[in-house]
Amino acid sequence: MKKHFFVDAIRFAVLVFIFVLSGQNVLAAQGLTKIADNVYSYVDTKKMSPQNSFGANAGIVIGRDGILVIDTLISAKEAKRFIKDIRAVSDKPIRYVVNTHYHLDHTFGNAEFEKLGAIIISHTVDKVSLQKKGEGTLKNAGMFGLTEQDMEGTKIAVPTVTFNGTMEIDLGDRKVELLYKRASHTEGSILVYLPDGKVLFTGDILFTGYHPYMADGDIRNWMETLDDILKMDIDTIIPGHGPISGKKDIADMKEYLIAFDKKATELCAKSTDVDYIASELRKLLPPRAEGDMLIKANIQGRYLKKSPAAY
Repeated sequence: MKKHFFVDAIRFAVLVFIFVLSGQNVLAAQGLTKIADNVYSYVDTKKMSPQNSFGANAGIVIGRDGILVIDTLISAKEAKRFIKDIRAVSDKPIRYVVNTHYHLDHTFGNAEFEKLGAIIISHTVDKVSLQKKGEGTLKNAGMFGLTEQDMEGTKIAVPTVTFNGTMEIDLGDRKVELLYKRASHTEGSILVYLPDGKVLFTGDILFTGYHPYMADGDIRNWMETLDDILKMDIDTIIPGHGPISGKKDIADMKEYLIAFDKKATELCAKSTDVDYIASELRKLLPPRAEGDMLIKANIQGRYLKKSPAAY
């Protein structure tokens, strides 16, 4: 059901998701940002485009025995940039890749890390989603504003290790916990938690300062997952898109989902005019600087093409 609408919804979302971010501090092109001891990430890309993975965040955890990578960006070219930036901070072997979810801006760089011998890990259901959707999405990359040159050398590499509840990865002197709560941004979206540093990578379960992409999500369960995060022992949160965040951003995300889902459900029961519905939603939604056009993408992809989830 959710999967049936993935290509149409993502196509619309990505085509309108090309714009310039302003007023931020960190460019992904300038390298990885240190988040904590031996933890680095891209955060809050300043200029977002298809060519820089639509501003997706991706990070690494360095342990005694090697490196764990969190998401791999949108293409072979982007993954190679990421690997170069990793090598600027560590020459340890890249042993693991964790996909927080299966969307192209977080997984299409997998193959470059697989070449280095990394084991790719995800939730079971999102491995299946990438298997089913990946090749078709890559073939139609032009629909996302990506050229053949942008995607040159890009191949789909699906996870070889999956899990359904929790999984712990031992890097020798530190442990990384992979946590699946329930369907949220996608059916198999997961959290990556570093208990020793109180750092959480949320993938697209959290968008900070951006209107989120919701059309592939389960709104009720997404909000429950946000509640779970609020109960965790965390100092620092890395969202799927946006700057370094905290629990207030998690609470703000929940408020956004509640407001959007309630009003969109009401409006779409009376009208199919996307411009009108989006205009009414903007009056209600908390202000977010980036990704305004995703409001229309979510209306089209979620509420006008399938039944909205209750919350």
